[in-house]
Amino acid sequence: MNVDNDLNGLYKLTPNDVKQACMVAGNAFQDDPIMVFTYPDEKERKEKAQYGFYALYKYGIKHGLTYATSKNLEGVTIWLPPNKIYHSTWTMMRYGGFYTMRKSGLKAGKRVLPLFKYEEERHKELVPYDHWYFQNIAVKLEEQGKGYGGLLISTMLKTIESDGLPIYVDTNTEKNVSIYQKYGFEILEHGIIPETAIPLWCMLRKPR
Repeated sequence: MNVDNDLNGLYKLTPNDVKQACMVAGNAFQDDPIMVFTYPDEKERKEKAQYGFYALYKYGIKHGLTYATSKNLEGVTIWLPPNKIYHSTWTMMRYGGFYTMRKSGLKAGKRVLPLFKYEEERHKELVPYDHWYFQNIAVKLEEQGKGYGGLLISTMLKTIESDGLPIYVDTNTEKNVSIYQKYGFEILEHGIIPETAIPLWCMLRKPR
């Protein structure tokens, strides 16, 4: 699939945009259950939430479709193709994991890594075939409700649905479930991450 740098008006993120994209995501995910679990202290969460997205966006820019609503980055998103969804710990360390650990702290890493491991295990078991992964979307709190999230999702769906592959997404908030359902995603599984009270919805959008 050939994709131009600018995609129907969206802005393709570059390595120079990583830190700003992380700030957008950190801002948007302040109340996310996993983020609250990782940083129970609100002040610490505001300071450090952004660093957890650093490796995701560096990797996504290199290997996936990683776009923003505009150069102002009101909203950002990452979509990974079938052959780039799963990666080793060492790969993510090379893409900024060391930086994330240094800025986030080892304590936060120890709390969150088992959660991500469980989510990845459910992902692999539920969708053991070629598919796209809708990995992340974030809209600045002050820009939410203005249609930026919908613009990102609808544009990306139009771009990749020509591949004829299903698209997987997971979320920890019920609000996101209803949003994704509007775009054709169906719930594959709903449960609680072990040893936490954090819900997990695993969803799939079948080829159109």
